[in-house]
Amino acid sequence: MTNTRTMRHGSLLLAALLTAGTAPAQTANSHFYAGVTGGTLGIGPEVGYRVSDSFGVRGNATFLNLSHSFDSGNLDYRGKAKLKSGGVMLDAYPFANGFRISAGARLNGNNGRVRAQSSRSVTIGNTTYTPAQIGTIRGDAETKNVAPALTLGWAGQNAQGFVFGVEGGALFQGKVRVRNFRASTNLISAADLERERRDLQDDVDDYKVYPILQLTAGYRF
Repeated sequence: MTNTRTMRHGSLLLAALLTAGTAPAQTANSHFYAGVTGGTLGIGPEVGYRVSDSFGVRGNATFLNLSHSFDSGNLDYRGKAKLKSGGVMLDAYPFANGFRISAGARLNGNNGRVRAQSSRSVTIGNTTYTPAQIGTIRGDAETKNVAPALTLGWAGQNAQGFVFGVEGGALFQGKVRVRNFRASTNLISAADLERERRDLQDDVDDYKVYPILQLTAGYRF
């Protein structure tokens, strides 16, 4: 009888040890994530690994082309932006569920072009120019190469299956730098072009933070 009980207890202990040894491997298999993200940063692939219920890491690359019309000074501008960036975010899940606080940085390849024309005579700098003298004014816009990011969001439960998430926050890209102003006719003085560039720079100096609002969809393996 004693041997039977000893064998039974030994079998239960062995089963418990085997179960404990295999459980982490089964949990780890559900930590990898692959999907697509889209929003104000652009659209592109995203991959991630949730280390535990409390921490994770993600990386993505996003791309998007935008165009926008606006006024600055006496000229009507047409701006085009090419958004292309990639980055890594460290995720903290303070309640061990889907809510996350994320911080990271992006390699920022965003850039833009501006173009202005006029159908009437306007003053540029200190001189009044006709439409024929103005022709087309062009300039470039750039941001710093590396920008920190901070977001809040929801990423679903830490379990295998389809995942849908959302996050909002800010990309601290600094001010947009307006450069290389030139006119197609070469009839506008360099001093007047520089004054026009400075006026446009003053208009965009306040936009140092770019809003982040991204939706994601993918699968956790």
